[in-house]
Amino acid sequence: MSRPLEGVRVIDLSHVIAGPLASFYLAQLGAEVIKIEPPQGEVMRASKARGEEATDTPAGFAALNAGKRSLALDIRTPQGAALVRELARTADVFIENFRPGVVAKHGLDEAAIRAVRLDIVYCSISGYGQEGEWSRRGAYDHVVQALTGMMMMSGDSEAAPPQKVGFPVIDVAVGMLGALSVTAALHQRARDGQGQTIDASMVQASLMLMYPNASSYLTHGLAPQRVGNRGYTGSPTADTYRCADGWLATAANTPAQFRKLTGVLGLEALCEDADALDLVAFNAPGGGFVIARDLPRLQACFRDAFAQRSAADMESRLNAVGVPAARVRRLGEFLDEAQGAGIGLVPTVYPQGAAQVRTPGLGFRYRDGERPAQGAPALGQDTRALLTELGLAPDAIDALCDAGAAAA
Repeated sequence: MSRPLEGVRVIDLSHVIAGPLASFYLAQLGAEVIKIEPPQGEVMRASKARGEEATDTPAGFAALNAGKRSLALDIRTPQGAALVRELARTADVFIENFRPGVVAKHGLDEAAIRAVRLDIVYCSISGYGQEGEWSRRGAYDHVVQALTGMMMMSGDSEAAPPQKVGFPVIDVAVGMLGALSVTAALHQRARDGQGQTIDASMVQASLMLMYPNASSYLTHGLAPQRVGNRGYTGSPTADTYRCADGWLATAANTPAQFRKLTGVLGLEALCEDADALDLVAFNAPGGGFVIARDLPRLQACFRDAFAQRSAADMESRLNAVGVPAARVRRLGEFLDEAQGAGIGLVPTVYPQGAAQVRTPGLGFRYRDGERPAQGAPALGQDTRALLTELGLAPDAIDALCDAGAAAA
């Protein structure tokens, strides 16, 4: 079985996380992705953890760039930029994630690339979008979390300091949106022959991650409240509790789930307590989410009940009766446990020299079309082959390398 994007050629002029993740998806779906990086390598290639000093491709870089080809060119030189434009003639997709205006200095902006390949799909990923007074600002994940209100949605109270999400969630989200938009644009081009220009930004991705909340504010002016570790529904037992041996998150959102939870904890009387709950809503046919009348009292009641119990035992017992619950784990603890738990987690293992890089996969699987995984390329691994394809003679390639405009 062929993979969905086989036959598609992608020029990847991106770096760090957001752009490389977008092109990583395209590569894993079968596209030929040509990663263009400076002759000294991009910053993620140089970001080695302790113990990785001897490798050209540290795990963080390899996980984002597996399955790609490496063309090491200096786009700041006229020769390097000209070669990228020549390569773009053969491509279907062009991805860049520099600050707006940077690639235009080198004749690699959308207009210049479209002049050599009219129907190309040109995807720009940036912090604030390609237009507007903020467009040329630099952006990093935690800065955009601060700007867009994400930091102030985390935390227990309005008095608490801002709290960022503990990983580069916006970088990953905009990379996924970039891959989604490119695949849709390729489908459009196959249908009507038209190329497409894509403007994906970290700000847009941030708002998509907060989509229900942002929509509520834009529609009704309703600002989100900081709820700490409580669930989105606002039900009194969509919360996280300290237990005798750790923490437990529960999601007893509906009246049926609330009844089951109280049954396990011996708190059934709360289901008839009109001072604690809105019993009209609680007993309505079909029902919705549980609505508290006295939230502090309910919170205290459940905190006390869970404090005497085992989180591991409660996780097992609550899930057995249909109440979603999970003991709070660290990432490594979950990954170690999940690989043998039969939950559909199938890591992808990429060969990387004499070693291996293990990843959690793509987030989905096709039943058919699996192929052996290929690791990330060494710096400039494909430079000579790709420049030869463009018609350069060996001595011309040597001259580019000697001048520092390329690395092979």
